[in-house]
Amino acid sequence: MKKGFDNQKYLKTQSEHIKERIAQFGGKLYLEFGGKLFDDYHASRVLPGFEPDSKIRMLMEFGDQAEVVIVINASDIESNKVRSDLGIAYDDDVLRLIDAFRAIPLQVCGVVISQYSGQAAADAFKNRLERLGVRVYRHYPIAGYPTNIPLIVSDEGYGRNEYVETTRPLVVVTAPGPGSGKMATCLSQLYHEYKRGIQAGYAKFETFPIWNLPLKHPVNLAYEAATADLNDVNMIDPFHLEAYGVTTVNYNRDVEIFPVLRAIFQKISGQCPYQSPTDMGVNMVGNCITDDQVVREASCQEIIRRYYRALCDQRQGRASADIACELELLMNQVGVTVEDRPVVAAALRRQEETGAPAASLQLPDGQLITGKTSNLLGASAALLLNALKALGGIEHGMHVISPIVIEPIQRMKINYLGNHNPRLHTDEILIALSISAATNPTAERVLSQIPKLRGCEAHSTVILSQVDDNTFRKLGINLTCEPSYQTKKLYHK
Repeated sequence: MKKGFDNQKYLKTQSEHIKERIAQFGGKLYLEFGGKLFDDYHASRVLPGFEPDSKIRMLMEFGDQAEVVIVINASDIESNKVRSDLGIAYDDDVLRLIDAFRAIPLQVCGVVISQYSGQAAADAFKNRLERLGVRVYRHYPIAGYPTNIPLIVSDEGYGRNEYVETTRPLVVVTAPGPGSGKMATCLSQLYHEYKRGIQAGYAKFETFPIWNLPLKHPVNLAYEAATADLNDVNMIDPFHLEAYGVTTVNYNRDVEIFPVLRAIFQKISGQCPYQSPTDMGVNMVGNCITDDQVVREASCQEIIRRYYRALCDQRQGRASADIACELELLMNQVGVTVEDRPVVAAALRRQEETGAPAASLQLPDGQLITGKTSNLLGASAALLLNALKALGGIEHGMHVISPIVIEPIQRMKINYLGNHNPRLHTDEILIALSISAATNPTAERVLSQIPKLRGCEAHSTVILSQVDDNTFRKLGINLTCEPSYQTKKLYHK
């Protein structure tokens, strides 16, 4: 698994650049953080060498000079919106983020509930947070937002929002997902700071699109693939081109909102510190790519994975066919097809041979391993076991888990837990392997190979259950599935 990104260089140059931006605004900066802070697996997939927790490690260098504000939209609380990558609701993710920040430690100075208009679910969440000792602030809808500048920048607009009390030079503003109101929160805070005579600035941290890569570079197109459901489109920043004569890349929402943002800045402080949306950014990730070909190939694979995810979402009734069509167009732009994902053909071939669901995984050395459906194991569980045996140098036909371990688990599933399918899931086969490892050195050797699965590619010929999907994700395996189920039921656990 080749690397194409220098993570240590990134940590150093990124923190230095943010410090420069803090100094530019006289010692206080509201930094809007887009994307994932703790678990940016998209970045680690398209930029091999980028660590998923790199942003947090970079922020840790600021120590007690940084604090965090978390923003959640009241409508997302009301609708119980879920993070698709983690499978948890946005309000639960706020609690997860608070715990994660405190563990670093980074101080969380409060949670902002944006677009608050008396929603009952938002009130309940506010009360819950306050009982847990977390300060909560309400920000309200503003009529005519974002074009009614006189109203927005007034005591009846931003001035009506509750002021978040902050004390440190760097205030990181983050959220469980897009559309939460991070930028509005930052600008509202600037309004209140200037009303109090405090000098402060605003900047934006977005890893993607990478402003100093070409518009149609696979890394930037992979970002379009990741945000296809949001209708985000990369584009040349026309304001930057006009101001400096330099071509840079941004995305449509930031370009479209910039004239409004510039007007708000001028209304708040008398002038706008930026000439373009690109100017607002502090992202240095593009300067840390060490092998362009490696990141190109990784990004093409990510687009294929996103395509399969869209097909499965469509099959499950969660998305329209338009998203898959958009992703197919992106695949055409970078010149790849599903045939460029080797695990797909291997899994389909195994299914054809056995007449039952199958799965395939590509080991770090390129070897393709398959798993079939049997009376004991589902295809994905068999695949994991076969892959671990191959990594441990154990012959395929050698049993590492005794039937006396598997059979009691099957009886418990059928007789006591009400399951109709006796086959072991991926988590259950790993537990069985762990039990066997206590007395079987060969099983212990197989179990110790688990870390080597991280970053491997896998494909299933059917949509997996949530428990299997979660296990693959926790192991760091990049999984795709054919958009079909093993049965024709409408309800699948």
